[in-house]
Amino acid sequence: MSHPRVFISFDFDHNETDKYLFAGQAKNSKTPFNIEDWSSKSHLPQNQWEKLIEDKINRSNMVVVLVGKSMGSAGGVVKEIAFANKNNVPVFGVYVDGANTNSTLPTGLARNRVISWDWVKIASAIDQLMNEGKNK
Repeated sequence: MSHPRVFISFDFDHNETDKYLFAGQAKNSKTPFNIEDWSSKSHLPQNQWEKLIEDKINRSNMVVVLVGKSMGSAGGVVKEIAFANKNNVPVFGVYVDGANTNSTLPTGLARNRVISWDWVKIASAIDQLMNEGKNK
């Protein structure tokens, strides 16, 4: 079986560095998944961005939300979670940038679906999600 395709959702204004670190470490971890760098490479009108991102999320096996300390202002992350939910794509979060269980979560992401940045826990969450939603 091929590795799961993972769409990374993150707050572009505050957690872009965390996204690069996460993707880089993932390549060197024993976690069997492929991160798809499907971020929009240019500014697009809202309706074009939404169509593009929803299509990319729908082609993924899961969405991993990098939950930073400024999630309250991350409207794009909220939309990406909504697209995942609409298309039955499982979602979980990973705390980054000093965020923790007291940090604000984006709408649509349950607290019990967010874990610390620990590759053993991430691998376990990926295994679990591959048995949920459209991955069954």
